[in-house]
Amino acid sequence: MSSGVATGKNCHGWAARDDSGFLSPYEFGRRAVGKEDVSVKITHCGVCYADVLYTRNKLKHSKYPMVPGHEIVGIITEVGRDIGKFKIGDHVGVGTYVDSCRDCENCDGGLEIHCLKGAVSTIGGTYADGSTCKGGYSQFIVVHERYCYKIPDNYPLAQAAPLLCAGITVYTPMIRHNMNQPGKSLGVIGLGGLGHLAVKFGKAFGLNVTVLSTSTSKKDDALNLLKADNFVLSSDKEQMSVLSKSLDFIIDTASGDHPLDLYMSLLKTGGVLALVGFPGEELKLSPLSLLMDTRSISGSAVGGTKRTQEMLEFCAEHEIHPEIEVIPIQYSNEALERLQKNDVKYRFVIDIENSLE
Repeated sequence: MSSGVATGKNCHGWAARDDSGFLSPYEFGRRAVGKEDVSVKITHCGVCYADVLYTRNKLKHSKYPMVPGHEIVGIITEVGRDIGKFKIGDHVGVGTYVDSCRDCENCDGGLEIHCLKGAVSTIGGTYADGSTCKGGYSQFIVVHERYCYKIPDNYPLAQAAPLLCAGITVYTPMIRHNMNQPGKSLGVIGLGGLGHLAVKFGKAFGLNVTVLSTSTSKKDDALNLLKADNFVLSSDKEQMSVLSKSLDFIIDTASGDHPLDLYMSLLKTGGVLALVGFPGEELKLSPLSLLMDTRSISGSAVGGTKRTQEMLEFCAEHEIHPEIEVIPIQYSNEALERLQKNDVKYRFVIDIENSLE
């Protein structure tokens, strides 16, 4: 694993000082560029629900000051002497983790996020030397080249940012469960930052896509903006009964408590519900929802480095672009408040380059 020791340059960012989560300007040190590192001038950073969880200590392990942000894109300004795949000026991204042991079965298999010794989180992770990683609400980041991704030159940097977490979070389980085969049927629970990208990937894969939502306010966007094939209000028993045993796969992007049995009944025999949201501390589910029709629940968290690079190239090739609202960093506190109220269509992206001084 890399050292995170701060012997390089000073970096300006925005940080939370306590579990109020309130962000304000903060100066800290980034490590010097090592022989296998790159330094990335951050142009944009997506705003993810993880930023709320970490800055407000919802997971009970936050260390302050806390610089959030793990949907990072920018331009390489410096490379280590042993770098082969990147050069100065390249457009790149950094996602939810910045290091791993690089030696275990999972790292060797391209599943670095599931490193058996623990991947180092971009937000508040601890490097091997004990130092703490600071996230992307900042001017630049120094990272080992393995955890840096080439963004195709024709892809807009601002729109690339949400792909580094939201995009790979929904892409990975779809590939793992062979949901890139045209003609299959996909259900998407929740139409937010993750859900809207699940719909876009589903359409690019040639799937029949049904959006399942608790709000009729999402219907127009689902059908007309995102081109879903079907929109169903999950509280409408008649609409839901028509869908019974009709879906091959469901991606559940919703947060907060919600009744899984209701959605499991929509799956075909052998169907899978992939959980990618954060629905509270417990799942409520009848065993019969699994036993009958041999259905399964699967968890998923972002993806490995090879899968992430593959996803970025797929998005460029198929012109998959997140729907974003670009904001200055001075608006980040308001953005986090709005995010908790689902008041964004569909991902905030901070214009770091033009607003962080």
